[in-house]
Amino acid sequence: MKSSTTAPVTGGNSFRTVIIAFLANLGVAVAKTVAAVITGSASLVAEAAHSWADTGNEIFLLVANKRGSRGPDDERPLGHGRETYFWSTLAAVGLFVAGAAVSIWHGITSLFAGESSAENYEVAYAVLAIAFILEGVSFLQSARQIRSEAAEYERDFLDQALQTSDPTLRAVFAEDAAALIGLVIAGAGIGLHQLTGNAAWDAMGSILVGILLAIVAFVLIDRNRRFLTGEPGSRALWQAVVDRIEELPGVASVNSVRIEFVGPKQIYVVASVDLVGDAIESSIAHTLRRLERALETNDAVVDAVLTVAEPDEGDIGDVNQVT
Repeated sequence: MKSSTTAPVTGGNSFRTVIIAFLANLGVAVAKTVAAVITGSASLVAEAAHSWADTGNEIFLLVANKRGSRGPDDERPLGHGRETYFWSTLAAVGLFVAGAAVSIWHGITSLFAGESSAENYEVAYAVLAIAFILEGVSFLQSARQIRSEAAEYERDFLDQALQTSDPTLRAVFAEDAAALIGLVIAGAGIGLHQLTGNAAWDAMGSILVGILLAIVAFVLIDRNRRFLTGEPGSRALWQAVVDRIEELPGVASVNSVRIEFVGPKQIYVVASVDLVGDAIESSIAHTLRRLERALETNDAVVDAVLTVAEPDEGDIGDVNQVT
């Protein structure tokens, strides 16, 4: 566990990533709304709803950063990190309701209405191009942060995007990726409408954008659910905790370790250890407290509880899976 990898999610890169996403989505939402009114495109209406949903979601993510950054207190001895997952879940639900549901509903109603009004295609394409640039800027910021963390944790890029304990970073990356794909779908729907004169292509573009948003929302909700209900972390993280405990002076061996995320890049550790020598009970208690404090010097460890292993308790080498 490197201290450089354990800075709270609420500071630095993640906060900047959310701010950039908020500004980009706000500008895109305004532009798409104006274009949707001018052109009457169902795909642009879906994209406008998508961008307004993303803009509102960034506010939830900013709240998540703010509330999740509070440290331990009498009511929350492990800190308030899990609030980050709660507010991020609300953002994902907002993406589903305000983005996916509206897009699918509007696409279906347009499809059955058989709308065939002419569109100002030049305005539609121009807005889509501007939106692609703005969304791309936000996407590159989140992708850059994920790539940096993936290299640090020796993970694949997509694995880091899905497995990271930072829900705000995952949300911004997923929303921006969906936005870029949605823009391509919307552009294709409008283009086919222009080529064929059949507005059904435009309506289908709206429905496809909605389905895409629903899939992204489901993935984000599921990942937040896992962390809210007690994500144990990866095998690599478990091994890093074991190695760190074994490095502590006075520890002969580690017999069991339990890890649970209590916030973005924040874990709660419970372990049983064998100590060097045969110290008396009072001395053992002081030794355990000293070892716990040593573990907690790492920013990622919010709290640690160490106990003395029972005589017949197996060594950590006998454990074949993350506990």
